[in-house]
Amino acid sequence: MANNNNSKSSSSSSNRMWSLNKISFWTIVAVAILYLVAMVLSACGVSLKVVGALQGVATAIMITVVTVLAWKFVRNRQMVWKILYIICLLVVLIGIIIPLVV
Repeated sequence: MANNNNSKSSSSSSNRMWSLNKISFWTIVAVAILYLVAMVLSACGVSLKVVGALQGVATAIMITVVTVLAWKFVRNRQMVWKILYIICLLVVLIGIIIPLVV
């Protein structure tokens, strides 16, 4: 019985990790497609606003996925990890917003 429980927990952990790997892979595929479309449109002389919007969407997708996965990493850790997570997230968001405003 003990071996069966160990294999189940190992299998569950493996399935969870496979899910994270699968999410990461398909996110990279989607973002690569968005960047590729943006590059083609840029080469064809399409408005920079359209190209910039596509690149912005790609960046937003990446940040969203990474943010969720990072929270899963820190949610059961000490408060200092959560504070570091929030500070880093704010710095990233500010780093994205400031260039858009200025």
